[in-house]
Amino acid sequence: MNSYQKKNIIYSIVLLGLVGIVWLFRQSGDGSAEASPQISFSGQTMGTVYNIKYLDEEQRSFKSEVDSLLEIFNASLNHYLPESEISRFNRADSISMDTLYFELPYFYPVLQKSQEIVEATDGAFDPTVAPLVNAWGFGPERGDLPDSAQVDSLLNLVGFDKIQFTQEYVTKTEPEVQLNFSAVAKGYGVDIIADFLSSKGIENMMVDIGGEIVCKGVNSRGETWRIGIDDPAQSGNMTHALVIDNQAIATSGDYRNFYMRDGKKYSHTINPKTGYQVDHSVLSVSVVADNCVTADAYATAFMVMGLEASKKVLAAHPSLDALIIYDDMGTTKTFQTQGVEENLLEL
Repeated sequence: MNSYQKKNIIYSIVLLGLVGIVWLFRQSGDGSAEASPQISFSGQTMGTVYNIKYLDEEQRSFKSEVDSLLEIFNASLNHYLPESEISRFNRADSISMDTLYFELPYFYPVLQKSQEIVEATDGAFDPTVAPLVNAWGFGPERGDLPDSAQVDSLLNLVGFDKIQFTQEYVTKTEPEVQLNFSAVAKGYGVDIIADFLSSKGIENMMVDIGGEIVCKGVNSRGETWRIGIDDPAQSGNMTHALVIDNQAIATSGDYRNFYMRDGKKYSHTINPKTGYQVDHSVLSVSVVADNCVTADAYATAFMVMGLEASKKVLAAHPSLDALIIYDDMGTTKTFQTQGVEENLLEL
């Protein structure tokens, strides 16, 4: 594990402790639900922390199985692991090495989902942005403030049409093309773990990897899960909580992953079309969807697109709900879809 990964893990632990990404509290009511045995455990994965809670009358702990499953998952999609499938694909630097044949079952579904979101967001979400993410210092290949000429050059490598894939392999049209699944891998990992627990007969659960969350059933008090939304303007505070009923939620924002240089803030959200950090009023986006990989991808896309463009996509996709926190002339405001409004609790 390199120093950058260690830093991310420490940061995530502190973040979860201070910010409390997952905040569960008692639902108003008669409180008559009978308590059930709850299993809880946590660990480290993808440079962050996972937390899992579920109800099981047999009081089984699946931590070892979850850790093993995440280890295999990372061996496919974690671009910080030199021998992962995605790292080997990104490292291919000649025409004779430009095709990766899948050895694990995770790469192809993520490519399928990525293609869907690329098309739905007109390229605001695009995993081939990887060379630019690296150049700005947010990937395993650390860059340092690229100039405009370098940005223009790297933009030539961005575009989902620069890869082709089937269920067996993925190939690229140019050796320098790379993929970065940071905007979907955690969400997909949450789905994988939730599906695993469901296969073991678990019906009531909360699975959280770095703030990307699936909730099913109820908590130990027999209440529907509540998930807190961090205040992007004041770290450590919560602005809202959402009732998440057999759905997933993912939040994206530029208030966590950034660095300062000469008094200027450089965030991790890169616009695949311009090659530069996004510059608009949106502070954070929380997306609720039927699965976490979808919520994760759209949350990133909406951070790139901004408020008005995101509203149009949401109107065209009624299965999605979102809470968008934005700045309006120095005042923090929110936009929420009807589904969020019906399940939103202000704090």
